[in-house]
Amino acid sequence: MTSTLRVDMTGRPSRPGVSRRAFLAGALGSAGLVLTGCDAMPSTSPVSAPDVARRLAIPPLAAARVEGGTRIFELTARAGTTEFMSGTETRTWGFNGAHLGPTLRATRGERVAVEVSNELDETTSVHWHGMHLPPQMDGGPHQSVEPGETWLPAWEIDQPAATLWYHPHPHGETEKHVYMGLAGLFLLDDDASQAATLPSEYGVDDVPVIVQDKKFDDAGQLTLDSDGNEVGLLGDVVMVNGTVGAYHEVTTGRVRLRLLNGSTARTYSFGFEDRQVDLVATDGGLLPEPVRSDQVRLAPGERAEIVVEMTPGEAAVLRSSDPDLGGVAAPFAFGGNDTFDVLELRPAEGLEPSPEPEWVWEDTGLREADAVVTRSFELQGRKINGLRMDMNRIDEVVTVGDTEIWEVRNLHPVSHSFHVHDVQFRVLSVDGEPPPPELSGRKDTVYLEPNRTYRLIMRFEDYTDPDWPYMYHCHMLLHEDEGMMGQFVVVAPGQEAGEVPGSGHGHH
Repeated sequence: MTSTLRVDMTGRPSRPGVSRRAFLAGALGSAGLVLTGCDAMPSTSPVSAPDVARRLAIPPLAAARVEGGTRIFELTARAGTTEFMSGTETRTWGFNGAHLGPTLRATRGERVAVEVSNELDETTSVHWHGMHLPPQMDGGPHQSVEPGETWLPAWEIDQPAATLWYHPHPHGETEKHVYMGLAGLFLLDDDASQAATLPSEYGVDDVPVIVQDKKFDDAGQLTLDSDGNEVGLLGDVVMVNGTVGAYHEVTTGRVRLRLLNGSTARTYSFGFEDRQVDLVATDGGLLPEPVRSDQVRLAPGERAEIVVEMTPGEAAVLRSSDPDLGGVAAPFAFGGNDTFDVLELRPAEGLEPSPEPEWVWEDTGLREADAVVTRSFELQGRKINGLRMDMNRIDEVVTVGDTEIWEVRNLHPVSHSFHVHDVQFRVLSVDGEPPPPELSGRKDTVYLEPNRTYRLIMRFEDYTDPDWPYMYHCHMLLHEDEGMMGQFVVVAPGQEAGEVPGSGHGHH
């Protein structure tokens, strides 16, 4: 019988149970141990009820200036303080403010640039997660921005409309920088998205929902103590857009929620107790058609857009409930039994009508018959294909224009989240079976259940550089920082890999 603490905005009594740390110390000490029936063990949800409900903060749309046909944004990383809970000032980092960053927005065909300035005391970077762009503009660990410096990447937006995001990617320090608050959304529009009948008024019925979990010490300051958890930190405070106990007032019959799992380790399963949702988009944009769903599972780095139908005057609560982690060892130790409220939607007594979601889907033409290369990637421990990340080593060499299949397998008995830079891939199969409908669209990050093979198809277009690499890695950021990452370059036909710029990069 499962005993799980379920916490909502009003708070409910907790049940005593086995702590994560005690269980992990006893049960996961043996390498490769896979336990059965652990989801039936007693556990205590780590997530506490908020002290009060607060209006959801909406990240502002970033201002931009246009020079020579280029839309130029400005982002400045800086330290500040944020009052997450009444009366306590917590030290945080943010872009253009104390915590998180503004929402950047651009349209397909536009040329954009971002002036990235670093006012922190530490080296950082900014990676445009999900974006198709040249490797020197990617913002990975090789595009570092030193304290007091400014970096100016520029590129043309050339991909379908999607909910992307940006965050730091400094080698060995990504978990800390994201956790402290350096993250924001980057929304892409195109003709199809602008013609779609979807809720589209930003911050009103088209709502950014950046979900993160945090852990605070006795002084109310953020701590990254993961308590020995193998996946990383599972915080006891969940926030949306930096708001703890968030609610959003609704004025329309349907609401579009742009969900981002911006956590460093936790996997969520989002849904409502009293209604289904229409899943309309994933990482890389709109699905072929809406998928009616009870729950939407998102691992760190993944996004989803859902449309929720509202009833006048009746509140609806977005909740993360008992995420199915897919056969991991001791799922309760990694959040598999946790249920808690995330965001309350408060509709008015009278709602403006919203049409049924409809759009024209763009087929990007990825066909298995066109694949010319198949690569294999095995994730285990903190390694991919038996190797830890080395900034000086190019692991894979890809020819521009090629369609490839990457067979990715998680051999570790815990969760991983696999992200590939520069491309949006399609999931061909999971263990030889067609993927579920929620994996039918364009993806750049995919949750890897243990001991299953994910066949991903992708095409590397437009940009070649034998020296500057892109990354592939686990997006559970502790895993990434500890070495679960590799590098690939895209070259012209017949060209060989060069040498990664810079010397003396540290091995991690």
